[in-house]
Amino acid sequence: MWDSNDKVNPFIASTPDLRSALLYLNTAMKYQFSEQYAVEMDKNDPLKDFKDQFSIPKVNGKPSLYFCGNSLGLQPKAVNQYIQAELEVWANEGVEGHFVGENPWVNARLRSKSILGKILGAHEQEVVAMGSLTANLHFLMVSFYQPTQKRFKIITEAEAFPSDRYLLESQTKFHGFDPKEAIIEIKPRQGEHLLRLEDILHTIEEHREEVALVFMSGVQYYTGQFFDLQAIANAAIEAGAKVGFDLAHAAGNVPLRLNDWQVDFAAWCSYKYLNSGPGNIAGIFVHEKHALNADLRRLAGWWGHDEEERFKMEGNFKPMVGADGWQLSNNNVIALAAHQASLDVFGRAGMVNLRQKSELLTGYLEFLIQEIVGNSRLVEIISPRDPKDRGCQISLLIHEGGKEVFDALSRQGVISDWRNPNVIRLAPTPLYNSFAEVFQFAGLFKQALDSIGFKERTT
Repeated sequence: MWDSNDKVNPFIASTPDLRSALLYLNTAMKYQFSEQYAVEMDKNDPLKDFKDQFSIPKVNGKPSLYFCGNSLGLQPKAVNQYIQAELEVWANEGVEGHFVGENPWVNARLRSKSILGKILGAHEQEVVAMGSLTANLHFLMVSFYQPTQKRFKIITEAEAFPSDRYLLESQTKFHGFDPKEAIIEIKPRQGEHLLRLEDILHTIEEHREEVALVFMSGVQYYTGQFFDLQAIANAAIEAGAKVGFDLAHAAGNVPLRLNDWQVDFAAWCSYKYLNSGPGNIAGIFVHEKHALNADLRRLAGWWGHDEEERFKMEGNFKPMVGADGWQLSNNNVIALAAHQASLDVFGRAGMVNLRQKSELLTGYLEFLIQEIVGNSRLVEIISPRDPKDRGCQISLLIHEGGKEVFDALSRQGVISDWRNPNVIRLAPTPLYNSFAEVFQFAGLFKQALDSIGFKERTT
């Protein structure tokens, strides 16, 4: 967890009522299966007013129970205002919008850097909003996966998100290696769903003479497991390998300190926990130790060229310092505006506050589910049981009738996520989900289980 003495300080919103905040924390230590408890938790929640800053989808004419922020975050109500401001500049200034006004488009990327840096635990020069997630990772691989005949292996997690598996397979093939030999996948032990840190570290050590890159997700998309990124980065560096992370399910979700951890590179999308809109602009991190290395191999574009000389329109690429040097095309201004609408909400809420509430929400959801299913083996929580080891996600493996349960919940206005063959992913997101919603879900979940004969199947 972050604290106020961190090298790269996180931002934290001031709590308007300290007594309420302390009551909130003390009460949370004793979860209760009661509506009154949930209402009291919401009453004392210092982030309770942020829900009103988002548009809540409706199902059957009623506000939904939206637990799908790990797939697509909700729309900030202010997004129209942010986009409209840029549309007005376009209408009134045309091309001159690149150089006039409060936020000239030529510098459009700069506005997001401060908050992104705090979310990622990075300095501003180490982050930039650009491109899309998998494309960004391919660009970064050019720089940080440079295999030799001796060092060519990539260590990663088994069952990573498919796009990452395609990415790694194509990168190893591009360099002339057989993916089956070059990619080392770490699997959970027999009968387990989570990766053990000791197994990850052992694998790195086992292949230390051959590993070129350790590449993993920050939070595993299927189980919600939050990996010990610092320990993994330390082991990779000690073995002489580069280390990079896909933070699609981690950015805006869990505490990150990429600069302190000496991570070489990372990338993320902004449409999940960062609430920036479907398929919206992504971002990259490149550690400051690489900031001045102009000789580092990369794919270049004119927006990554030294901005002091960019409009001289000359050849001989000279990269900008830091992550900006990996930019290609000029900034997507409309996308950045939507992105900023959400980032400014994060700036007001504070990542420390958000993480605190996230752990409490997932803890409460886990408690309620466990109270309902008891010792049944029909329903299994496959996310880590310690809130600090997971993002704001609880994944339920339902061995029989899972899709029926999911469909029953959907009919009752619960928007969650189904993953084949038998998992329901639930993401109680601290910016816009409440304890009362978690309690309401528990009641609907019990009804859905009863509809498939849960008691009969487990007796």
